[in-house]
Amino acid sequence: MSPKNYETEIAAFIRAKGVTRCPTVCAAPTHGSTSNADRTALRKHAEQLEAQREERARQIWGRVIAA
Repeated sequence: MSPKNYETEIAAFIRAKGVTRCPTVCAAPTHGSTSNADRTALRKHAEQLEAQREERARQIWGRVIAA
């Protein structure tokens, strides 16, 4: 496939699917430099997710033990 055909195919795929960036970019922390405020927000978000996970686990184990 020539570079021109490759670029054309990629552009057509993006137009058809509406993809603007790699989805994994939003799924995991990056190695890029971020501000302190962004790092703090990311840390708080991770802590909230962990607290939710722990609460769900407590609820599940509470039902298992009560049964």
